[in-house]
Amino acid sequence: MSEHDELKGQMHAWTARYAQKNGYKLNPDKEILDIVIEGLVNNKEKHGKQYCPCRIVTGDEEQDKKVICPCIYHEGEIEKDGMCHCALFFKD
Repeated sequence: MSEHDELKGQMHAWTARYAQKNGYKLNPDKEILDIVIEGLVNNKEKHGKQYCPCRIVTGDEEQDKKVICPCIYHEGEIEKDGMCHCALFFKD
């Protein structure tokens, strides 16, 4: 198994634990879930942090820390829309 695949498995496990702990569920569409997890892993490999794949990393550390998954916006988005903007976490 490649390092990337191992990181992807760890990221999936982390998101599942986070969702369960916080009363959410992961996207039931496995294809979309895989795309989002892949984006998180790519950002972790490229930038060193698991930035939301649906947000732009600016290079401003103070600004960018707001979009480290789970970003500061996810709770409000889930409450309002039933899911976060990245379609990773859903209201259970």
